[in-house]
Amino acid sequence: MADADGHPDIEEFDLSTVLAALADDNRRSVIAQLSAEPEGAEQFCSVFGMPWAPSTRTHHFRVLRKAGLIWQRDVGNGRMTKLRRADMETAFPGLLAAILAVDRAHLAPRLPADR
Repeated sequence: MADADGHPDIEEFDLSTVLAALADDNRRSVIAQLSAEPEGAEQFCSVFGMPWAPSTRTHHFRVLRKAGLIWQRDVGNGRMTKLRRADMETAFPGLLAAILAVDRAHLAPRLPADR
């Protein structure tokens, strides 16, 4: 059962919910930034550089949290966020790595075709 903040237990992870959360480019960018950090590293929600108003930011982080992709905790008047990398790997082995690899490939500069 999800806790009071909406963090689901690993048994409650749903692939459709995870994929829907990752379908948004900005949310996927948050996950990519968190995945580049060492295991267990936390960041304030405001450091991700997303073009979101505070209420919109709350919505997007709630989507990520309810999908089980992130863990958040209140600190003062902010929230610390960390990637639930090990939980995601247990629930869906290789999924995050595959999605992030495809994302990086699409962001790579395109080289002109050889003639």
